[in-house]
Amino acid sequence: MNGHDQVAIVTGGTRGIGAAITRLLAADGMHVVAVFAKDDEAARRLAEELADDGASISVHRGDVGDRGFCFGLVREVLSLHGRVDHLVNNAGFLVENKARDMTPQEWDEALRVNLTGPFNLAQAVLAPMTERRFGRIVNVGSVTATMGNPMEAGYAAAKAGLLGLTRSLARSAARKGVTVNLVVPGVFETDMTNAMDSADQETIRSMIPLGRRGDPAELAHAVRFLLDERAAYITGSVITVDGGLSMGA
Repeated sequence: MNGHDQVAIVTGGTRGIGAAITRLLAADGMHVVAVFAKDDEAARRLAEELADDGASISVHRGDVGDRGFCFGLVREVLSLHGRVDHLVNNAGFLVENKARDMTPQEWDEALRVNLTGPFNLAQAVLAPMTERRFGRIVNVGSVTATMGNPMEAGYAAAKAGLLGLTRSLARSAARKGVTVNLVVPGVFETDMTNAMDSADQETIRSMIPLGRRGDPAELAHAVRFLLDERAAYITGSVITVDGGLSMGA
């Protein structure tokens, strides 16, 4: 799958799963616009690493929940590159609190980043994509949306909302050459899960039929497949990449 000269925006694109997606798309010849909200050092290291490998990447710090930032970013990308082929809405923000104890601010922030952010950027890219009659949008959800988690009410609600948003966008854009799909990750090897104590890590492993956490590159390959021109007949679909964790949920 050759993405030479294509342009992809990846939110949350400089750490964890997002960094794996950025690396894969950049290695495939795309120019990657990696958006991040914090950790300037991680963004700098990734940009330098990929530039040293001859890849084309730019990093942009901003808040996907800010509509002005999202539309400004897309205008900048169009001005510099003349196109946006792909959008990967990967940015996420986890607020851990029981529903009964959540503050209005925690609830609003969970939905603003995890649901309003993907909407903002999807709305911003739809016009240039439909004008060219080609585009791929991939939203990144979570098994929490179907399995539930007592400490993640806002996060789960927002990620569940991504399914409705994905299918609504897919129906409205299908006749204009734009596909919209949802990838649902389970538990992956990230800084957050690696920081858990060994007992908690073992509990998680015991719940996963494949007996291990996922490698971020495994999710990145699922995203890459949906971006390819050969995936043109797939839209409004959900691909779950969780080692079987959510079976029956």
